[in-house]
This record gives sequence, structure tokens and C-alpha cells, in this order.
Amino acid sequence: MKTIFICIDWFSPAYKGGGPIVSISNLVSTFKEGVLYKIICSNYDLGDEPLQGIAYDTWVKYNDNTLVWYASKNIKLIALLKAEIKKTPNCLIYINGIYSFYYNLLPILLISAKKIISPRGMLHPEAISKKKNKKLLYLKILKLLRVGQNSDFHATTAEEAEYLKNNFGKNINIVTAGNFPKNILPQPRLQKKIGYLKLVSISLVSPMKNHLNVLFALENATEQIEYAIYGPIKDQAYWRLCLKIMKELPSNISVEYHSGIVADEVEKVLMQSHVFIQPSESENFGHSIFEALSAGKPVITSTRTPWNNLQEANAGINVSAKDIKGLTDSIHYFSMMDNAEYEKWATGARQYSENAIDIGMLKRKYKELFSV
Repeated sequence: MKTIFICIDWFSPAYKGGGPIVSISNLVSTFKEGVLYKIICSNYDLGDEPLQGIAYDTWVKYNDNTLVWYASKNIKLIALLKAEIKKTPNCLIYINGIYSFYYNLLPILLISAKKIISPRGMLHPEAISKKKNKKLLYLKILKLLRVGQNSDFHATTAEEAEYLKNNFGKNINIVTAGNFPKNILPQPRLQKKIGYLKLVSISLVSPMKNHLNVLFALENATEQIEYAIYGPIKDQAYWRLCLKIMKELPSNISVEYHSGIVADEVEKVLMQSHVFIQPSESENFGHSIFEALSAGKPVITSTRTPWNNLQEANAGINVSAKDIKGLTDSIHYFSMMDNAEYEKWATGARQYSENAIDIGMLKRKYKELFSV
């Protein structure tokens, strides 16, 4: 049995940190062969909101093969890790992310055990462009410290593997293994009337997720549209721009914001929609997009996610992240469908999700990654 210590800023029941939390939750729930996970994370959610109803600074059982240490701000994280590693001979440390001082940088630099670093999309040019100078300086320091010679790396896509080589050197050791998804069972479908559409987005509210361009696209929509936005607000200035456009939308457009939701509520929210829309500037995986497809919801998204060629599969439409007219046209296309046509696309979305991921192959790649 190999013990894998996972360092991550936030973990369930935290949810505001978005995709990385889902990625690790799906990993420990799906890949269980020969491993024990010990997750070390903070005892709060994104935005310094303390987690409720859990024990802090002790090991808490998450599932049969996973323990979680929700660390308070008083805990000496590196001392804890060193003590745990010292008494655990067959182990490694899996570092989830790049930029966190406590949960990425300190373990990378101060822990001598075998390390695997997983950037989780944080090296994508669009991700680096936010606070660019600070991130480039940070990456330069890591490279000067020869982190690539002392760590292995996990890329979730071939594209991410190239970003890793560009930042840490061509000769670093990389295993490419995609994320484990969460499948949602097909749901009872809303009846689809011509000229009417219910859209939904489930994500952090930030420029990367591109809610503003969806609202710009809705300015030009002539059909009856209801748009529900779910997700914590990460960028308040961006959200103020969204609110301004929402106030100016025509009367045929209704937009409601519902804040963030925990993972168990996603299925219920998707059931209340016809189409999922999220034209992200970039996605390392896009768990909410995949979950929508698995639930039989056609998706409108950008070409900067792993979920492309949707239209050929009758599963949705890919447009450029900045193509507002393309978004308007895509919304119009689904708005004007009758129920029979919509059923074909709902079925196509579910079939696309079933064909997209080979779980058996993924498990083999994670065995290679963790050497089990």
C-alpha cells in the first residue's frame, strides 16, 4: 500500500476553489487500487470563510481510502508533513497547484520526499495573463532553484505537458493522465418550446469563465431566454460589469444569480435547464462542462476547453471565446428548436460524454504516475 500525501489549498466541503477541488475529490473516489490518500488542506474555503461542521488539526475520514487534515492557520504545515512522512516509508507527496505559498511552494522547496507537481491548468497562457508579472517571476525563481530536477510532474493534457517543459525544462519527467470525471445520470428533460430557452452556467464568476460575453450576446437575442448563473464571485470588479449589462438587457431576457452550490446540488440545478453555457477563456478540464454533457445537456462553450467538435456529435456548439455574434447565433439556434430536435441534441450530449473518457486507460496512467 502506497501513501500519497496531497497538498491542496481547499478540499471538500470547500467548493469555492472550483475545479481543483473536484479533480482531487474525483481522484480519491475513483482510483483506489493500492493507495491510501492523506490530504492536507486549509480549514477554510476560498475567501477565508471557515469550514463548518468538521474537526480541525486532526485526521478526518473522507472515504475508505482517504483521510483529510483540515489545517488551522496556527498549524506548522511543514513540520506536520515531515513528521508524517518520517513514519510512512512507502509514500510520496502530490502537490496540487503552483502558486500557493503554504500548500505549493513550501512543500516543493522544503520536503525531501519524492514529489509530483500538478499545475492544474495554472501554466496556460490565459491563466498566467492574470497577475502576469508576479506569476512569471515566481516561475523564474522555481526554475532557478532547479525544481524540475528534484520533482516529477503530472500533466492532465498533452498541451499542459508542453507548458511544463517550457517553464521547467525539456528533460523533466512528466506523466500525462487526464482528470477523472463525475458522471451524472441522464435526467428527465424539460419540454422545449420554439422561441424559449433556459440557459445555465455553473462556475466561479471571473473573466476566465466569460460570463460577460454571454450577457453581451443576450443583448442581441430576440427570443424568450432565462439565464441562471451559479457560482461564487471571485472577481468583484468583473461582477460589477456583469451587473451593469444585466440591468440593460431587454425585457425578453431574464438573468438570475444564485451564488455558489456544493457538488451534490449540481444535478438538481442542471435538471432545471435546457442548455449549459460556459465560453471559458481556457479550461484545464472543465468539470461542470463534462457533468452537463453527462446529464444530457447540450453545451455552448469555447474552443479553449478539452470538449471540442461538439456540433459534429450533436452535443453542443464550440465558438471562439471572444465571438459574441457566435454566442448569440448559438443561443438562437437552440432557442428555435422544437422538442423533437432538442431531444436529439440531449441524447448526443450524453453519448459524447460516454465516448470521451476511457476510465480503464486513466487508471493505468495513474498507476504509472504513482508507481503502484
